[in-house]
Amino acid sequence: MAAKPVIAGSIFDFLIDLERKNTRDWFQANKDRYEAEYRGPALAFVAEMQPLLDAVSPRFRAEPQKVGGSLFRIHRDTRFSNDKTPYKTHCGIQFRHERGKDAHCPGYYLHLDPTGCFLGAGIWHPEKDALQAIRTHLDRDAAGWKKAVGGRAFASRWRLAGDSLKRAPKGWPADHPLIDDLRRKDFIAVTDLEPEAVVDPSFHRTLGKLLQESGPLLRWLCDAVGVPF
Repeated sequence: MAAKPVIAGSIFDFLIDLERKNTRDWFQANKDRYEAEYRGPALAFVAEMQPLLDAVSPRFRAEPQKVGGSLFRIHRDTRFSNDKTPYKTHCGIQFRHERGKDAHCPGYYLHLDPTGCFLGAGIWHPEKDALQAIRTHLDRDAAGWKKAVGGRAFASRWRLAGDSLKRAPKGWPADHPLIDDLRRKDFIAVTDLEPEAVVDPSFHRTLGKLLQESGPLLRWLCDAVGVPF
């Protein structure tokens, strides 16, 4: 029997302490805690996720590698930021489409933070050609888009999020019936999760249901950018 994906509460314990003492010296002194309470449990969770993803589509991959897999690195890129604290105070986990390393594809992102968590689904910041393909597909398949994001269960728990243009994108009329969606620069949906629910033993059932609810959106986006679902 496949293991049930469970988030270890130790991840939040570590992140709370890291936020209070976000320095390289503290992190080096607590490297063993990082491995035992954060990276180890996070990778174990990723390793158990594939059956839930397969229930939506086998194209989305759970990759429990320390580097280059589903778990985002904890180090911050501070080169262009005024905030020079060296470490992220959240845990980010992505489940990419199998084509995600060579194409802009939809995927899932799980954000774990002691103050609030969320699950995201879709494409964040698609490059120019992918964005144009999505907008063209939106114009041609308005009914499919509305069905993907307008289902009762989806609409009750998910919200469309991300950045949008202030005006109609070039080549599209300002009075287009789907102009608000055409102005989107991100095609993502987000659902909020309480940290207490994330560490509950029944979280795998909640997560499985959420993945299923977002499946029509990811199928539509796969069609839009020309990758298999």
